[in-house]
Amino acid sequence: MRACVLGANGQLGRALTAALPDAVALTRDGLDVGDAAAVAAFDFSGVDVVFDAAAYTAVDRAETDPAAAWRVNALGPAYLAAAAAQYGFTLVHVSTEYVFDGTAPGPMPEDTPLAPLGVYGASKAAGELAVRAGAPRHVVVRTSWVAGDGGNFVATMARLARDGVSPAVVDDQVGRPTFVPDLAAALVALAGSGQGVYHVTGDGEPVSWHGVAGEVFARCGRDPADVRAVSTAEYAADKPHLARRPANSVLDLSRATGAGISMPAWRDGLDRYLGVPR
Repeated sequence: MRACVLGANGQLGRALTAALPDAVALTRDGLDVGDAAAVAAFDFSGVDVVFDAAAYTAVDRAETDPAAAWRVNALGPAYLAAAAAQYGFTLVHVSTEYVFDGTAPGPMPEDTPLAPLGVYGASKAAGELAVRAGAPRHVVVRTSWVAGDGGNFVATMARLARDGVSPAVVDDQVGRPTFVPDLAAALVALAGSGQGVYHVTGDGEPVSWHGVAGEVFARCGRDPADVRAVSTAEYAADKPHLARRPANSVLDLSRATGAGISMPAWRDGLDRYLGVPR
């Protein structure tokens, strides 16, 4: 399988590059997916699969800079889908649970109606639709609460725990963390055997953001009680530009499991991420 990884300098892109050392790894400087002319001019000859890990992920900033979010998250996948139709490669596109409004009781299956709450989710939903309509061979993977070797919630909580900070964290949004080595492995597996839309996250019991923070604090030698639970409304009260988040981010993993994808429990992933002896 000759692979190409786009967005290779992001958390997921780096994990995919590590999992596929022979892949062509392209950062934005190598190929800006939001540039129609650049994608159209790029020679994908001989490429079997393209992993689209390029994304605009600044959820709050997207509310005030929608054009930037739509350029990468919606137009980029559309341009790549056209290239997939031309060159015949499988397009593996990574999406998010933010395409849902989080009001459906979880775990949410793949056919849950798209109902994004904000600009980020809307741009990702548009990207999904473009891939599904334009790429004859495609895999769309929705994931949630991703943590890798860059800025993310788990890393932030670990830093706050080490620094002696006692943060306030929302306890009325639930989901399951996903660690990028596990996600990258699932994407590679689905690239070879999958087709259509899949949900891939860490497995195990759903948890709130507050619960994740408490688990991180405990693993860092702090009392989980040092993390104060607040509601989303309380947290957002003095943050007028905060994007709305889905209350339920729990995705149904049944279809991925049926395709042979076995995701580790998120608590095991957290242990590995934080280097906790097992």
